[in-house]
Amino acid sequence: MFSGLFDLPWWGYVAVTLVLTHITIAAVTIFLHRHQAHRALDLHPIPSHFFRFWLWMTTGMVTKEWAAIHRKHHAKCEGPEDPHSPQQLGINRVLWGGVFLYVKESRNKDTMERYGHGTPDDWMENHIYTPGQKVGIVIMLLIDILCFGIWPGVLIWGIQMIWIPFWAAGVINGLGHYWGYRNFECVDASTNLVPWGILIGGEELHNNHHSFATSAKLSAKWYEFDIGWLYIRILETLGLAKVKKVLPKPKFTELRPAVDLDNLQAVITHRYDVARRYMGSLQSIYREELARLRSSLDSQQVSALKRWFQRDGEVSAQDRASIESALAKSQRLETIYAMRRDLTAVWEKSSASREQLVKQLQDWCHRAEQSGIAQLQEFSLRLRRYAV
Repeated sequence: MFSGLFDLPWWGYVAVTLVLTHITIAAVTIFLHRHQAHRALDLHPIPSHFFRFWLWMTTGMVTKEWAAIHRKHHAKCEGPEDPHSPQQLGINRVLWGGVFLYVKESRNKDTMERYGHGTPDDWMENHIYTPGQKVGIVIMLLIDILCFGIWPGVLIWGIQMIWIPFWAAGVINGLGHYWGYRNFECVDASTNLVPWGILIGGEELHNNHHSFATSAKLSAKWYEFDIGWLYIRILETLGLAKVKKVLPKPKFTELRPAVDLDNLQAVITHRYDVARRYMGSLQSIYREELARLRSSLDSQQVSALKRWFQRDGEVSAQDRASIESALAKSQRLETIYAMRRDLTAVWEKSSASREQLVKQLQDWCHRAEQSGIAQLQEFSLRLRRYAV
């Protein structure tokens, strides 16, 4: 029986498998995700064509289909039109059957036409990669068998074929919207799975990505490691990539006498930092009022208030009634609750013009400074120092 060109010990085959699958996940996160779907970086033709060729052999995925489905996921996230939301379809269906959801959506012509713009449309794509998407994976099978023998080669190839369907279509699209920790309270249910990972190329930092979708860097905290970003920086050093956007870091300037357009843009850009610091600055009031009211609140009201502060002011539908009944007993809590809601309205989707939003933010600062609550007054001054 043919034993292949390379006779390796068992651990050698394991190492080869991990290297080959890691190249694939790097191609997905750098080329398909950050470069094609979100335009967070530009790639030189050399790595761009290599990634396309490698994905053709190891996944059979079409660039336009992947980018279109992912863009639709962001546009319709957690809604009934989301192609793979566990909040809509259930965690088991997405985790174990994510690849079938991908295939189903890839046949939706409206999705391809609306969200597939700007993807490769050259001779190779139209004559090789798209019409021959199954040819590539057959070639990969023959290469694996030639290099490692029949049974090791088939096994390595099989792992290559299930790697992306399981980790990307299943784990990231499933668990990444169901379980984990959150750095940013964005409007969807995205989560970070682990702060340090290699197997998924940085994609495990999914909440960071959904909060800043056009960032080429997915890590946000010092303890988070995005290996995909490491590869991008290496490519950039070699002149093979150019980063366009990364997660914004808060900047501050001298205190403005009043809110202006630049200030508005800065607050919107740094909205997650604004929301987090707003709740943090009011922790002392929360503790004081909770201690004063504890005897008059039931356990459900106390738990709802705790969740409100722990989640940076986000309120679930089931907690809203409990919180509002508790707020009726505290003027200060009611004020900071209403002010948090009004502040969030500045950067949430709105039909208001920029001039109207400037006036809205000016009014917010005026009310905060007239509230009689020292923490709100101090936060209003901080708000007027945010800069782009």
